[in-house]
Amino acid sequence: MPLIDYSFLSKILPKAKIKKSFQKAKQSYLIRIRIATSLFFFGMGFCFATWASRIPDLKLSLNLSESDLGSILFALPAGQLIAMPLSGIVVAKYGSRKIAILGLFVYAFFLTLLGLPTESWQLALGLFLFGFFGNFCNIAVNIQGVFTQQLFDKPITGSFHGSWSLAGFSGALLALLMLFLKLSPFQHFLIVLLIITLLIATNYNYLVKVKPQKPIEKEKTSFFKIQDKTLIWYGLICFLCMASEGIMFDWSGVYFKEIVKAPGALAILGYTSFMITMAIGRFLSDILVRKFGSRNVILTSGFVISIGLYCAVLFPYLIPCTIAFMLVGFGVSNVIPIVFNAAGNSKKVSTSVALTIVSSISFVGFLIGPPIIGYIAELTSLKYSFAFIGVFGILISGLTYQLKLFKDL
Repeated sequence: MPLIDYSFLSKILPKAKIKKSFQKAKQSYLIRIRIATSLFFFGMGFCFATWASRIPDLKLSLNLSESDLGSILFALPAGQLIAMPLSGIVVAKYGSRKIAILGLFVYAFFLTLLGLPTESWQLALGLFLFGFFGNFCNIAVNIQGVFTQQLFDKPITGSFHGSWSLAGFSGALLALLMLFLKLSPFQHFLIVLLIITLLIATNYNYLVKVKPQKPIEKEKTSFFKIQDKTLIWYGLICFLCMASEGIMFDWSGVYFKEIVKAPGALAILGYTSFMITMAIGRFLSDILVRKFGSRNVILTSGFVISIGLYCAVLFPYLIPCTIAFMLVGFGVSNVIPIVFNAAGNSKKVSTSVALTIVSSISFVGFLIGPPIIGYIAELTSLKYSFAFIGVFGILISGLTYQLKLFKDL
C-alpha cells in the first residue's frame, strides 16, 4: 500500500487553524503527487515519440532499405520481451520509485545513443538496449500509477495514460522544430535527455513510496506459474486491444493512401484522427468510469473498436474513414488504463509481478498485430485484413461480459 508521510506538513503550517491548514496542505500534496506521476508517464511517451520521429533520418543516414529497417526495428521489441521476466522481479525487490527514477533516465540516455550509429548493427544494438531498459521504466511507472490511484477516491488512472498519448504530439512538434533548425538526431536526442533530466529532478521527490510487501506464497516459484488466473484474461483483453492499436500505428497511413486514396499530405489524416481521439478518450476515461463503471466502459469500448474498423472497411472514403478511425482511437483509449489498474490491485500477486504478466501478454499483441495485417493483406487485401482485426473488439466485449470482469471496480 502507498506510504505517504504527512508529518512534515505539521512543522511548516501555522499553529492557528492547524487542522484546516493540514487538510488543505495534504490535498495540495496529493495533487502534486498526481502531477509527478503524470509527468513520468509523459516522459516515457516523449522518449518513444522522439525516437519514432527521427526514424526516416536514421534510415537515410545509414542507407537502409525497407527490409533492412524492418529487421532492425525488431531489436526494440526483442529487448522488451527479454526484459519482461526480469523487470517484475527487480521492481519488486528495489521498489517502483527507485526503478522509475533510474529507468526513465537510462531510457532517455539510450535514446541519445540511437543518434550515434554509423553501422546498422550499432543501431540494432542500441534499439535492443533502448527496449530492454524501457521495459523496466514501463513496469515501474505503471506501478506508480496504480499506487497513486489508491490515494484518491475517484478514478484518475486514465489521465496518466492520457499523458503518455499527449507526449506523442509534443514529441512530434519538437521533432518538427528540430528539423526546421536542421539539428541532427543526436543533437535532438541530447536535448530530450536534458528535458527528461529536468523532469526527473523536479518531480522524483513526489513519487509514491511503498511499504515493503510480505512475499506472496509461491510467487517466487516461477514467473509462468500464475497464482491469479484472472490476470491471464486481463492480459488477453489487452492483447486484443494492443493488436488493434498496433495496426493503427503502423497501417493507418498505408490504408488511407492505398484504400482511401487520400491525396498528398491527407494520407496522415487517419493516423492523426486516431491519435487525437485516443488522447482525448484517455483523459475522459476517469469520468466515464466514475459515471458508468469500469465493466460497462470496457464492454462499450470493445464494440466501438469493431464498429470503427468495420466502418472503415465498408465506407473507404475520406470523411467516413476519418470518423471511423476516430472511433477506433476512442475505443482503444479506455481499455489499457482500466485493465492495468485492475491487474495492479490483484490480491493474490504483487503489483509488480501482476503488471509484468499482463503487459507481457498484451505486448505480444502489439508486436504481432501489424505483421498479421501484412500477411493477410498479401493473401487477400488490406480491407480484408482490417475486417479480420475488427473481430478483436467484439472479443474484448465478449470476454468481459462472459467472465464478469471488472464488476467490483
